[in-house]
Amino acid sequence: MNDPAAHALGTDMPVEHILLVDDDPGIRDVVSEFLSRHGYDVETAADGAEMERALSRKSPDLVVLDLMLPGEDGLSICRRLARPEGPAIIMLSAMGEETDRIIGLELGADDYLPKPCNPRELLARVRAVLRRRRDAPSPDGTLGAACEFAGWRLDLVRHELRSPNGVVVNLSSGEFSLLRAFVEHPQRVLTRDQLLEYARGPQSDAFDRAIDVPISRLRRKLEDGGGSVELIRTVRSEGYIFTPKVNRTS
Repeated sequence: MNDPAAHALGTDMPVEHILLVDDDPGIRDVVSEFLSRHGYDVETAADGAEMERALSRKSPDLVVLDLMLPGEDGLSICRRLARPEGPAIIMLSAMGEETDRIIGLELGADDYLPKPCNPRELLARVRAVLRRRRDAPSPDGTLGAACEFAGWRLDLVRHELRSPNGVVVNLSSGEFSLLRAFVEHPQRVLTRDQLLEYARGPQSDAFDRAIDVPISRLRRKLEDGGGSVELIRTVRSEGYIFTPKVNRTS
């Protein structure tokens, strides 16, 4: 499937890969198209056998897995996939049984949704699960406490931004959350919806253009701090991209 974000940039930049396993072709079409429009690389499978072939081609970041499948059922598949180095898992079930939900979560699923589900709710759950995976400590138990980019340093613990000249730049909590979203997803087009979700959480009811004002304020502070490079670039009809390379430090 075409990579929308990479297409917008004219590059082969990787985006997060989702594998949707559901035997209903209508659900596969609707959900895969919706997630693709929001910047994900989506592949689909109708059952466990097709899923295994897809896994042999590419490792997904997240599997959206139906509970009731022909052949091997979703709980059995979840048991096989759920491991520390494996993909995140969101389970779907038309049965809506509390027992199935509990068993799925006990087997290692990251989240569980009853069917039919609203694609927007699924999108919010996908973003939240993937964000938790990205923010999880590394295997040695540490997580980089600061980010450096284009001479700037963002301290993620102290919520402190220093310019290339060593001057502390005051950020509001909203501006800090927005900059953190950018440095955690550098050199990748982020839609306004994605930025709102990253900066304000999946329950934010703000409309997408609401992000433009804080981005303008953040841009101005980065420019006033002495940066000579355009750090936040507008991608027409798509969103924004944080242009510099980001390094995580201790």
